[in-house]
This record gives sequence, structure tokens and C-alpha cells, in this order.
Amino acid sequence: MSPDTIGFALLLLGVLLLLAKIIRVKWRLAQRLFIPSSIIGGGLALILGPDVLGRVASAFGADGFTESGLFTADILEVWGSLPSLLISVVFAALFLGHRLPGFREVSTVAGPQIAFGLTLASGQYVLGILLALLVLGPVFGLPVLSGALIEIGFEGGHGTAAGLGNTFAEFDFAEGQDLALGLATVGLLSGIVIGITLINWAVRTGRTTELHQNATPSVTEQAGLVEKQRRRSAGTLTVHPSSIEPLTLHFGLLAVAVIIGWLLLSALQWVESFTWAGTIELFAHVPLFPMAMIGGIVVQLAIQSFDRHEVVDRQLIERIQGFSLDTLIIAALGTLSLQVIAENLGPFLLLLVTGLLWSVLSLVLLAPRMMPDHWFERGIGDMGQSLGVTATGLILLRIADPELRTPAYPAFGYKQLALEPFFGGGLVTAAAIPLLANFGAGWMLGGMVVLLIGSLAVGLLHFGRRRQPPGEPATVPFEQA
Repeated sequence: MSPDTIGFALLLLGVLLLLAKIIRVKWRLAQRLFIPSSIIGGGLALILGPDVLGRVASAFGADGFTESGLFTADILEVWGSLPSLLISVVFAALFLGHRLPGFREVSTVAGPQIAFGLTLASGQYVLGILLALLVLGPVFGLPVLSGALIEIGFEGGHGTAAGLGNTFAEFDFAEGQDLALGLATVGLLSGIVIGITLINWAVRTGRTTELHQNATPSVTEQAGLVEKQRRRSAGTLTVHPSSIEPLTLHFGLLAVAVIIGWLLLSALQWVESFTWAGTIELFAHVPLFPMAMIGGIVVQLAIQSFDRHEVVDRQLIERIQGFSLDTLIIAALGTLSLQVIAENLGPFLLLLVTGLLWSVLSLVLLAPRMMPDHWFERGIGDMGQSLGVTATGLILLRIADPELRTPAYPAFGYKQLALEPFFGGGLVTAAAIPLLANFGAGWMLGGMVVLLIGSLAVGLLHFGRRRQPPGEPATVPFEQA
């Protein structure tokens, strides 16, 4: 494959993203559903690829489009290799530029949020594994690894599903990646639709504490634009460009984080090869991105200790992270196999409905009993994030609490800091497939049941008993958080 082909494949992704943004601005349905441009662009790539255009062209005798649609096989090969690379950049950036809070600070502000988030994540594993043992395996012949698809697709999202492609393939379940990507796509869209529906229901029934009118965002917010008077800088020049371009500096920090993660993973694999590899292999199948996240934590600890001039700008880190995630999503969706989903439509629908019901019922039934205050504002963000990505949860949270008067926003952020290293693409998510393959479903199911019961007990019996009467101030005022 020539360098020109690789370069053109990357440029083509940029063109598709630009077309997708134009569609988002002009298409009212996409605006009302808050569909990200990367999802629209991925849909365009999928339609123009072999599974849609290729099949239609083949039906009309245009065999030249059958193999790869409007693209070439080399372009699709480049796109297929991007997700596993870019997801490491996304996860390395999770904690860079964020001051890592102390344990007391996190537990005080986000304790209920952490308990609820753990309930959502562990419940997805419990229900998924039970579904795999009772239905997906006996009826549809899928391996027990399918029990991890709900958490990987919903809580993990497109990036995690795409990043685990090699892991799925190593355990002879390559179709698992396509199913997870399909779940991530439907989950993201469902999270927005269901979330906005629930917000309007909560407003009408008096369950919100801040929003007391129609929860309709402005036209510009729906179009994904920012009004001129509300625009802010995308980053700050913390170093002079004559010495080094600030974007280059921040990319270098991300590169160091990824390399630290790679060294850590290589060391663990080396230790494993000389110890228990003859009996079981775990780290040999763990992808790079959760270790890159640990590398990001190491770099951030160094920054907090030695960066006296505060040259690291979180906004620039977020721009690199956002670019990587957009590119990852469109490349992953552009190479998604609709045929695999069609061949496994029954299991796909069962996993989808189970995941949706668990997240929605958890918000409606558990959040009021686990949150000491502002239960809906706190819970709607977690529900959205459990069905899509962090951005989905933040969109719903900002609609429910537009002025950020409740402790929901800082609590959500601290909850992410506490849980991201493990769930939603962290160590537990990355190790779930190897653990299920090597130890069987019993150990994984037992561990998740214990975690689910523990998080429910803490939420219901500890934080739930501290619920504030109507009209009382929040336990932790937003200004203090």
C-alpha cells in the first residue's frame, strides 16, 4: 500500500466529516436528535461502501462497485486500521490537563454518582452474561463472549468497540466487533431520543429541580453552532510558537502517555510470558488503549508536580482528543459489516432491548433512591453516558440543568475520573473478553453480581438515606464543588 493511498484515505475522511457537518446544519431531524457529525459521516461512508452501494450496484450488474463500493479496498483497509490506533490517543487524553482530585474530594461530591455509575456498568455485565448463558448461546449458538457486548457497545461506545477489534478476532469472535459497533450506534441515538423524552416527562411531572419549562434547546444549539457572543477560544497559547507550536507540545505529551502505556503493557506481557502464560494468557490479549490511559495519569501526575508555568492547556488536549474520536468513529462505521448484524439480528435486538431497559429503569426506579438530592439531574447524565458516550450524558445534563446550579455536573466529572480507568473502555472492559474466554462465565458473572449488590447497597442504604426533603438545599452546593 503506497503512502499516497494512506494520505488520500485520511483526506477522504475529512471530506466526509465536512459533508456530514453541512448535513447536520441543514437536516432538522439530525438537529433535534443531536446526532454528531461523525455519526452522520460514518453513515455516509457506510452507504457508499460495499455493504450498501456495493450490493445495490451488484443487483443492477455494475460489478465494479461490488467489492468496495465507491471506495477502494486499500482505502477501506486504511480505515479499518485507524480505530485501534486512535483509541489510544483518546484514552491517553482522558486525564491530561485535569487536576487529579483527592479521595475525600471525590467521595464527598461524587459518592452517590459513583455508586449509581457502578450499578449501571456492572448491571450491563450481569444481564449480558445471563442473556448469553440462557439465550444467546443455547438458541443462537453465540459464544459466552457475547455477554460483554452490552457494556462494550453501550458504556464503552464506538471507540472501545473499534479498539477491541483485534481482541475479538483473537478469540474467534470477529463478528462481535460489528455487533458492538451496531449497539454503540443505536445506543447513542436512543440515548438522545429517550433522554430528551424523559426530560420532558420529568419537567411535566415536577421531578426536576431547576427546569420548569419546555426543555427545548435553541436553534443554534440544535444545529451544532455557537452564537458569536458565546464563542470562546478553542485553546490557549501557553508557549511561544517560535519555540514550539503549542499543538505540537500537547501532541508530544499525548505521545509520551501512549508510549508509557505501551511500555507498561509490554512489561506485563513479558512477566506473563515467564510466569503463568502456560496456563492462561490475559495481558497478551489486552489492547493498548487502557494502558495508554494509565500512561496519561502518570504524565498528569508529573505535570502536577513539575509544571510550575502551567504550560498544559486542557482545551488543546480536548481538541486533539475530539479530532481523534471523530476520525475514529467515521472510520469504524465506514467499515462496519451490516451483513454480520443482519445474520445475527435476533441476538442484536435482544442485547439492544436489554441494555435500553436496564438504563432507563435504573434512572426511573433506582436513581431517586440512590441520590441524596437532585436525583433526576444527577441520573440523566449517567443514563445518557451508559447508552452512548460521555458527550451524550453531558448534552442531557446541560438540557436538564442549563445553568449548572446543581451538583450534577461536577459530580459527573468526578465520577468519570473514578470509573473511566475500569469501565466504559477501561481495564475491566478491555479484560472482559480474555477473562470470559479463559475463566468462563461463572467467575465473571459472580464478580459482577457482587459489585452490583455492593454498589446498590451503598447507594440505597447509605447515600439514599441522606435524601433531602423537597425545598432543602443540596448536600454539596455547586459553588462549593
